[in-house]
Amino acid sequence: MLTVLLATRNRSHVFESVLASFSNLRPPSSGWRLVVVDNGSTDSTQQVIDSFRNRLPLHCLVEPRPGKNLALNTGLSAAEGDLVVLTDDDVFPQQDWLILLRNAANARPDFSIFGGSILPRWEVPPPAWVQWANQGAAYAVTDPNWKEGPIPANCIWGPNMAIRAEVFQSGIRFNTGIGPQGANYAQGGDTELTRRLERMGYKSWHVHSAVVEHFIRKEQLDKEWVLRRAIRHGRGEYRLSNAHEVYSRRILLGAPRYLYRKLYHEGRAMLKAWLRSRQKELFESHWRFNYVRGEILEARTLVREKTTGENCAVTIG
Repeated sequence: MLTVLLATRNRSHVFESVLASFSNLRPPSSGWRLVVVDNGSTDSTQQVIDSFRNRLPLHCLVEPRPGKNLALNTGLSAAEGDLVVLTDDDVFPQQDWLILLRNAANARPDFSIFGGSILPRWEVPPPAWVQWANQGAAYAVTDPNWKEGPIPANCIWGPNMAIRAEVFQSGIRFNTGIGPQGANYAQGGDTELTRRLERMGYKSWHVHSAVVEHFIRKEQLDKEWVLRRAIRHGRGEYRLSNAHEVYSRRILLGAPRYLYRKLYHEGRAMLKAWLRSRQKELFESHWRFNYVRGEILEARTLVREKTTGENCAVTIG
């Protein structure tokens, strides 16, 4: 028995198609359960869920407080079986997805974290410049060249991951201080968990043949959207790497000075690329510039938290 767990919020127009694809899954011989947590939707999400109750082994919970990780923590209370498969509300799995994850978990008892391949499903054909973007950070798409086998925990992402239930039964939960929650947030809620588990000694395995497609909306193919994503990525990576840092460095405008030197360096690179009309270089340097902007924003938040004793991150286990 395994449980598929996901959180959804105001995506009924896509979520109906997602649930339809779930109804075509080949079930593992041990059975499965789908737990959906409605994270305060105000559209027709509940009606969409209700329309699939006779087609899926579906259990629905409501978590009105905003925050994906908060919703997932709520959903873990309804998980059954020995494996929790985590995904998103805009993911379309191939029919053998659950069987392949189930087989990998059965065959690799020394591993506790499993991640499959994530391909893009474009709503409209992508422009050529999309190939310049960091596909993992921008669209949560995995590298097709990754091979089956052991993999670093930070290469396993939310649209396609599975964790043994015993991990959560020990009391471990998602950190609610990172990940999607409103318009502005530090990216990387799933990565925070997998890195934390790796530090605790849990090992990760890439299940290359367990494939899902991540729906990429038309508005996500806008350069400004992608560059804003770089800010979230920078925020998340800085928090993941520096949350426990003791700030002995000199602070300027609420953040360590070395970050401003990085920002200056990337700003110069942007200017040079613009002057030379090198569009690819300009895009890549702009991505790095925004990434550092995100680092500075999150550094200020961390400094404030440490100075005031404020702690917005909730981690159990």
